Amino acid sequence: QVQLVESGGGLVQAGGSLRLSCAASGRTFSSYAMGWFRQAPGKDREFVAAIRWNGGSTNYADSVKGRFTISRDNAKNMVYLQMNSLKPEDTAVFYCAASRFMNSDPAEYVYWGQGTQVTVSS
Repeated sequence: QVQLVESGGGLVQAGGSLRLSCAASGRTFSSYAMGWFRQAPGKDREFVAAIRWNGGSTNYADSVKGRFTISRDNAKNMVYLQMNSLKPEDTAVFYCAASRFMNSDPAEYVYWGQGTQVTVSS
């Protein structure tokens, strides 16, 4: 069992930065791949980024490549999403999630946090 709690969301102007954090509980955290997803009003939940259990590999949606960076600290049971050059279209609720393997399909993720709101003003 893994419980996830996101933090770090907020209101930021276009071009600004935010760092989201996801705190995980459970001794098996380090065995899971972790992902970030987002959901804007009226839209489906979409993949943002994922990281392998040991941090050795990452994957990003095309829309965030070069702007967002996912990382993890297994010693602290933490996952991060550094978001730079934010755009109004990045506005969404951001969720972290845990999966048995690194992938971009939300159906493969078994544990989810409650989400944190990110709003980017133009």
